[in-house]
Amino acid sequence: MKLNQLNLILITTLLSSCLLASCGGGGGGGNTSNPNDTLQDLEPSAPADSSVWLEASPESVGMDSTIISAAFDEAFVDGTYTQAALVIKDSKLVYERYRGIMPGEKSALVSELGSDSQTLQDRFGSRDKNSLASSWSTAKSFTSVMVAIAIEQGFIESLEESASVYIDEWAGDDRAQITIRNLLDMRSGLPLICTDVNTRIPGICADDSGGSGGNLVYADNQMDACINRQMAATGIPQPWYGYGPTYESGYWVYSNCDTMVLGEILFLATGQDLQTYADTHLFSKLGMSANWWRDNTPSAQVDGNYLAYCCLDATPRDFAKFGQLLLNNGMWDGEQVIPASYIDEIKNIAVDSRVDEIPTVSLSYGLQFWTTMPTTQSDGTSYPPAYSIYATQGFDGQYIMIDFDRDLVVVRTSLYYPALTATDQRTMSIDIADTSNSSYTATLPAGVGATSGTTYHNQALLYKVTQSITSQ
Repeated sequence: MKLNQLNLILITTLLSSCLLASCGGGGGGGNTSNPNDTLQDLEPSAPADSSVWLEASPESVGMDSTIISAAFDEAFVDGTYTQAALVIKDSKLVYERYRGIMPGEKSALVSELGSDSQTLQDRFGSRDKNSLASSWSTAKSFTSVMVAIAIEQGFIESLEESASVYIDEWAGDDRAQITIRNLLDMRSGLPLICTDVNTRIPGICADDSGGSGGNLVYADNQMDACINRQMAATGIPQPWYGYGPTYESGYWVYSNCDTMVLGEILFLATGQDLQTYADTHLFSKLGMSANWWRDNTPSAQVDGNYLAYCCLDATPRDFAKFGQLLLNNGMWDGEQVIPASYIDEIKNIAVDSRVDEIPTVSLSYGLQFWTTMPTTQSDGTSYPPAYSIYATQGFDGQYIMIDFDRDLVVVRTSLYYPALTATDQRTMSIDIADTSNSSYTATLPAGVGATSGTTYHNQALLYKVTQSITSQ
């Protein structure tokens, strides 16, 4: 089987990995690439001037570079599929590292998928600071702040406004009770949608799909089924709800469709598609070059529905700017890009958006942001403290981690190649019967169908980076 012959449903953030986010300590291993290595990039790159940061040594901001280096050695060991990681402290880039696919990773994909070794090398062989990464569900958090900007500009009344003001199909029934906040918090009361990989027809999920939020990527039209959902019956078992015996009103259910509908609301409220609106009011403010993927429905929005729930391509340095913007309470270069009140709302999820209906977890999810689950580290420490670290999270281990108390941003992305085989446009089109004419976000390992997994442990990286701070 070749690399581009997907044998698994491509999904966004797996809830199991989001909740447990690679539990345990980091893997062992020696040095990988030097942080200052410059490698030839074999994929489309962002303009070099879009990723400028004020750089400084770790020691200049009270961090130990030896400890950070050791942390990165573990995060980049062969088998982690790590493409990039960065540390931003006190608004300065103090450490970064990049690398391409490693021998053991290549061997695993060749063995499991029958992938062609040279194709893997060509697509994933070299990476540097200009190499693009995929957001997967980290894009949800970008959609969230676009909603905040739209409220500030008067296009949307408030978080408590009924979504049916914009989604006409919801105005005449019980879906009129769904607010913008309900969609942002994943508490809409609507079922999950999954797409049949053979027929490419979406419908209500027959199971909880591993907590993935439902699978939309195989559908040419990823919007209509999300809008056409009816309110779920409560007080009974639901096949797509896997975290209790029955689904009850107001329960949290991680849902790609809820975010997809937010993208439609932004389009209808502002009159601009998500890419255009974000370019004008977010990306350009940060000096960030980013491109959102669309579905394959020419008659929708603008040549396709933008995938508000996933699939934003940018450099890791540019993703770090988003984290820094949040640390700055929404301020960038003297301009209030995101309302400061909305940053306060995000910080409040640690208190008012806890997922208490799942008793086995200690996390919050609200406004399309997470708090990071504590896990046991290699020295026996439970880290991070519950409800202390805020994060964006995406399938295959895409993270922007934000520590407001320590003025710290840590970014990690997995190896990525934008497989634009059907067209040179970022239009999601996956046909398992004709993969040579499919376009998709090929992240490693699971984004190409591998099930063997990764040895990367997210909390372990964050823990060791935090341990490097000498002036706490």
